[in-house]
Amino acid sequence: MNMNPMLLMQLQQRFSMFSQDHPKVLPFFQAVGSNAMQEGTIIDVKVTTPDGKTMESNIKVTANDIETVRMMMSMGNGQ
Repeated sequence: MNMNPMLLMQLQQRFSMFSQDHPKVLPFFQAVGSNAMQEGTIIDVKVTTPDGKTMESNIKVTANDIETVRMMMSMGNGQ
């Protein structure tokens, strides 16, 4: 898989802006990753639109999910 260096730079900039706009999100995910990311954990997601509609879903974390998250985290750390 080829990665476009310009796209990666843009993504890094966007992620930085997202982190500045939502400063509690990254620490939350880091806490989840270090304390709660284990096989069998259930992750619930709820989205509420401005007009009040809601959508909800959940997943039960598997060993494959944990490995995928570890791989993504190592990519973010430049390892």
